[in-house]
Amino acid sequence: MPVLVNLIVMLGMLVIVPVGLRLTNAPDLDRIRRLWPVFAVPGAVALWLPRGPGATVLALGYGLGAVLLALHAPARLVRRPRPLLARRTAPAEIALLTALSTPAIAAVALVAERSGRPLFGFGLGILALTVPHFHFAGFAAALVSGLVSRVADSAAGRFAALSVPLGTLLVLTGYFIGDWAELAGAVVLTAGMWSVALLTWRTVRPTSGDRTTRLLLAASAVVLAVTMVLALSWALGEATGLPHPTLTWMAATHGVGNALGFALCSVLAWQRLNHRATHEGRNA
Repeated sequence: MPVLVNLIVMLGMLVIVPVGLRLTNAPDLDRIRRLWPVFAVPGAVALWLPRGPGATVLALGYGLGAVLLALHAPARLVRRPRPLLARRTAPAEIALLTALSTPAIAAVALVAERSGRPLFGFGLGILALTVPHFHFAGFAAALVSGLVSRVADSAAGRFAALSVPLGTLLVLTGYFIGDWAELAGAVVLTAGMWSVALLTWRTVRPTSGDRTTRLLLAASAVVLAVTMVLALSWALGEATGLPHPTLTWMAATHGVGNALGFALCSVLAWQRLNHRATHEGRNA
């Protein structure tokens, strides 16, 4: 499992975050996006080193980049308060602020795990899984929910953009106060991600223009619908004691599915949609 988890985390660090930042079309994020490899490459190398000072220093490099990215969230609140005050744009902006913040949570877990030190009572195994969780169920999920809500400008779109950040927050809270809070977060997050999947399939995909983009969007929607069932079953089992998948099985199914089927397919599809919109704008 460590090799699989490391590969998933590398995908998040080196591909999903920088491509996702480009999709925001936010000029204030251009500098951190260009600098991101400076932080992400050491973080990726740290995954493969033995736990100890060397791996910790490299993980701290990634942590620095993640913190700099997270600091853009309060900065946006100060510079651009109007989107949060407008009913139609607030959900998408909240989703973006969540996406900017979650890699920092992953980085804290990474530094602790690479140093070999349990954190807040969590063992090294849980910390290792927290890193991919907040890159994909955190950054990617929040980012895509915000993008979907901008296209599907409806109550369902706003629900998706708000429930994903709320579910992510509840899951994080559940880490500290117990399995039932984590289950509540999983329920909210699942509802939000199912909404994202439905809107992607019914609203975004039909208007995407070309076959490749439609296939990527379709794959992301279908995979997301399935992987969130696994997440819900695991959280339910943890809270109630009912039989549920092991963490190893979750990493191999839910983790891989979310990383490749949802996150990677989604950002590639939205990148194609952005290129198409830019091309049409130039030709208009």
